[in-house]
Amino acid sequence: MPHRAHLFSLRLAHAFREACLDERYRGRRLLRDLMAGVTVGIIAIPLAMALAIASGVAPQYGLYTAIIAGFVIALTGGSRFSISGPTAAFVVILYPIAQTYGLGGLLLATLMSGVLLVAMAVMRLGRLIEYIPESVTLGFTAGIAVVIAILQIPDFLGLPIGDLPGHFWQKLVTLAGALPQMDRVSALIAGLTLAVMLLWPRLKTPVPPHLPALVIGSLLALWCNAQGAGVATIGSSFTYLLPDGSEGAGIPPFLPEFVWPWQQAGASGEAIGFSWSLFRDLLPAAFAIAMLGAIESLLCAVVLDGMTGKRHSANSELMGQGLGNIVTPFFGGITATAAIARSAANYRAGAESPVSAMVHSLVVLLALVTLSGVLAYLPMPAMAALLVMVAWNMSEAPKAVHLLKTAPRSDILVFLTCFSLTVLLDMVIAITTGVLLAAVLFMREMARMTRVTDITAGSRVAGRGLPEGWRVFKINGPLFFAAADRIFGELAVMSRDARGFILYMDGVTVLDGGGLAALNKLIVTCQREGTEVVIADLQFQPLRTLARAGVAPIKGVSRYTSSLDEALRLVSAETPT
Repeated sequence: MPHRAHLFSLRLAHAFREACLDERYRGRRLLRDLMAGVTVGIIAIPLAMALAIASGVAPQYGLYTAIIAGFVIALTGGSRFSISGPTAAFVVILYPIAQTYGLGGLLLATLMSGVLLVAMAVMRLGRLIEYIPESVTLGFTAGIAVVIAILQIPDFLGLPIGDLPGHFWQKLVTLAGALPQMDRVSALIAGLTLAVMLLWPRLKTPVPPHLPALVIGSLLALWCNAQGAGVATIGSSFTYLLPDGSEGAGIPPFLPEFVWPWQQAGASGEAIGFSWSLFRDLLPAAFAIAMLGAIESLLCAVVLDGMTGKRHSANSELMGQGLGNIVTPFFGGITATAAIARSAANYRAGAESPVSAMVHSLVVLLALVTLSGVLAYLPMPAMAALLVMVAWNMSEAPKAVHLLKTAPRSDILVFLTCFSLTVLLDMVIAITTGVLLAAVLFMREMARMTRVTDITAGSRVAGRGLPEGWRVFKINGPLFFAAADRIFGELAVMSRDARGFILYMDGVTVLDGGGLAALNKLIVTCQREGTEVVIADLQFQPLRTLARAGVAPIKGVSRYTSSLDEALRLVSAETPT
């Protein structure tokens, strides 16, 4: 199926080759990519810093991620308009890793997730996006949004809290106990920043709302600090080591250096090293990062396809995401994936190819080495307000409300389960439970659709000379493990007093191992009770299942015909009157 080829193909640098080598790439398209790259690069600078802080590491590591991963993924991936870098979805996974294992553990988990993503691409698992129900994605993204918002409360309100506890209820207790110590100036700056972001879109200007909001918040914080307020800024909250051993404030104005991830500091401040026990401890988190990265990047690619009319290569995009997350940790970058908001802004700014994403990375690099002193003045309350807005946007609240109002009860149950588990426990548990619950509920609905009906008195059978004591039963629906035992159990009861019966199966499209076992059990029962069964009109998949299992007719017990008419003629001709 050519229209689905994008789901199965795998080609390194698919998007770049398709947009820049296979198509004519001229100066005009390059100019549009340059303009779009500069625009989205400016947008990405504060977001990358804020998301690094939310993930539990210093802001420069978010910039490193946008620089390295943003460039590598754009060059090697399969979606021509995607912008990759730190995203809010990862915060709930990365923050606990950073608290437990430090930066080194976070980089190792990222490296491991990159290897898993490459393996997924090689195994052609790009189709996995088709198997994630919307109720699951909405549930865990809404839960992530709540967790991110809660993590921002200390900086938003200027509360004197260090690291928040790991469990949700403990976080709430800690925050409630610290509320009397709220810093009103910090709350004012955060509130003003948030208000600007909410009201700015009404002006209908092309400038993204978070840029003027951060400028206004920073100017207010600068004035308040001049009056002795002591509002926390990036410069006052983060430090780095200079070549001479002294400390600098804020963000280091240096290019990211190559360092082995296991030589980076752990939670104790010492190099984390590498061991089998550490690998085993980080593997579940790495798997969660890889799964979420695959979902986020492919969802982003699907959204961009809808906006642009282009087609991404799903497996090629997974390959690019994997390579980006393998390379980035060696330069201090944390986990990256495609960001839907930045990617959409990239396309709206006129992007033509992955070159715009590469330009975006160069813009972030330029800001790192030239504007680090200015970026140090960004106030932490304003950054918290920015992340609250990011959390609200990623929650997709209108979609969630619509689902709760209109979806079947099974989808609502899956949504609420994923949401609750993400907030209260862990996103890995939430996604796993949500997918399994959705699968079980789907199988229950499918099993309910499978029915057996007595059509002996129906128009197609009546008047055909069916001998006395013979019945005709029709099965409609898939005969898989969740339905087969019930169906054949009902059939055994319905045919208890019959000399024989015809089993009309043209409505059975699927027969799995469970269905085959149940059918064999029915034939054994018929053999024991002296009842003959004629199975008519098997479809291709059930017929292939029977053939592979070596199922053959049993004289005097079971026979097979190609149609119901043939079965009726056979029974009428061979049964004495």
